[in-house]
Amino acid sequence: MDTIEDFTPEQKQYLHGFAAGSGLAHSLRRMPTFTEALGIKPEQLPGGPEAVHFQAQDRAIAEGKKLCSEEQAKRRKFPLDMWDDVRQHAADARAPRGTDVLAFKYHGLFWVAPAQDAFMCRLRFAGGMMTSQQLSGVARLADDFAGGYADVTTRANLQLREIKPENTTRVIEGLHDLGIINRGAGADNIRNITASPTAGIDPHELIDTRPLARELHHYILNHRELYGLPRKFNIAFDGGGSISALEDTNDIGFAAVRVGQGQSIPAGVYFRLALGGITGHKDFARDTGVLLKPDECIPAAAAILRVFIDNGDRTDRTKARLKYLLDQWGLARFITEAEAKLPFKFRRLPIERCDPRPAVAKHGHIGFHPQKQPGLHYAGVVLPVARMRVEQMLGLAKIADRYGSGTIRLTVWQNLLISDIPSEQIDQVKHDLEALGLHWSASTVRGGLVACTGSAGCKFAAADTKKHGLALADYLESRIELDQPINIHLTGCPHSCAQHYIGDIGLLGTKVPVGEEIVEGYHVFVGGAYGAQQEIARQIFTGVAATQLPALIERMLRAYLNGRASPTESFRDFTRRLEPQTLRDLIEPQEVPA
Repeated sequence: MDTIEDFTPEQKQYLHGFAAGSGLAHSLRRMPTFTEALGIKPEQLPGGPEAVHFQAQDRAIAEGKKLCSEEQAKRRKFPLDMWDDVRQHAADARAPRGTDVLAFKYHGLFWVAPAQDAFMCRLRFAGGMMTSQQLSGVARLADDFAGGYADVTTRANLQLREIKPENTTRVIEGLHDLGIINRGAGADNIRNITASPTAGIDPHELIDTRPLARELHHYILNHRELYGLPRKFNIAFDGGGSISALEDTNDIGFAAVRVGQGQSIPAGVYFRLALGGITGHKDFARDTGVLLKPDECIPAAAAILRVFIDNGDRTDRTKARLKYLLDQWGLARFITEAEAKLPFKFRRLPIERCDPRPAVAKHGHIGFHPQKQPGLHYAGVVLPVARMRVEQMLGLAKIADRYGSGTIRLTVWQNLLISDIPSEQIDQVKHDLEALGLHWSASTVRGGLVACTGSAGCKFAAADTKKHGLALADYLESRIELDQPINIHLTGCPHSCAQHYIGDIGLLGTKVPVGEEIVEGYHVFVGGAYGAQQEIARQIFTGVAATQLPALIERMLRAYLNGRASPTESFRDFTRRLEPQTLRDLIEPQEVPA
């Protein structure tokens, strides 16, 4: 081999890495680097804050590894700098192709073909908090440029769907005009920051998490180095109130705890730090033993993110979430690396030395509940499988203005709260909600129903979860009455956006053979839970056709009502004390027919 052209791409990559690692780069300077092989001159690599990502890529290359195609695309052009491309695509009424699909997600735009030849746009609301003016504005954008509706997500967020390519910039600019900056709402970025939906109004909370969610939201928006992570990243704050923020399902979970007198650290309210939650991969966030003062949470999050940026996997996207770095390193090493990036030391205290968390009201996000402010209540509004039509959004905004403070609070349970309603106005609010076709009081089935987008709007989904969820609620409510809350989570694919592993009943979409046909169906899981009872649900049925699912779930619930140890035993406790085969025998003595 006399010239560099005689080397294979793998050999070129190896030699470049060897040279970078051994100080021989000068002697091999005529050899094209991996960056140059991508058509990039070294001086074209960004030297700003985002350079940390390119340095992390360089280290992977120097170790002889090959960057995945998404990392190569981010190296060619940093996706935050795609705005001109987005505008040109809109001018041409053209959809993105190849790795541009990933880059568009940095601006909140998801091309969802083949499910729909259109974009979905994901928004951002710090802690799920929005104003009535913002909800009205989103309704108008949905009416003018999208499908005439909005969906609430399991990250206390909103999505607009059925956006034609020519309308993408109109939607983004309209959102920005409303003060909704959705930069980094998708792809390899930090997703919407969630927090306790009753923050600041909950009589039982330990601390109001709204300032922290807002501070981290703006920190992310203004730090370019926090975009382009190895994979997506979720962060949540739980204030210890009556409604859980599901912080233990996040990459970083901050959970408020109270430390009493006589411990090794001063008494007060702190946040326990948990890391690596990703229930779609059957893992909850792991308690680190670290306690943080409120003003230490944002610096700690930034330090953890920097360790992830520097060391997360850039070669295999299936192993690029924080969980897998923790699996590789162990929690102790990761915490040591993060602490080294901070100007303060972590304090530690075993969780059993903290006061127990106040009890969670499983359906406290539904119905009317008193606030800590005397004479005021919040209303938890049930949204049918998380969807609001334009006229409903406008009506909800008017209710929030007329009877409340104009504040709308989205929740991870895919519903919303209207806060600050005077006691004497409750009956009128109930009337106005019913006039919109919405519910303030729900059966234990509909109130605990969570469904992802499903096959109607997602190319990965194997089943139409929203349609099947509504059909399931209609069927069960007409046949059975429950006296204990039940959560039913329908998710269309193993990505588990609806978190089927933490539901009392979890349903995972699949394709089911019925005779010579292939139909939509579900694998059935039971016994999932979060918080103090956290448990990954166990699968008890495989491949149940969607048409047969309602009758099966009815039998399951009747078996629970007839077989529970006491009238107060929860569905989760009932299913956990019985072996899977015993449950199957109680529910369906015969094999479920195809």
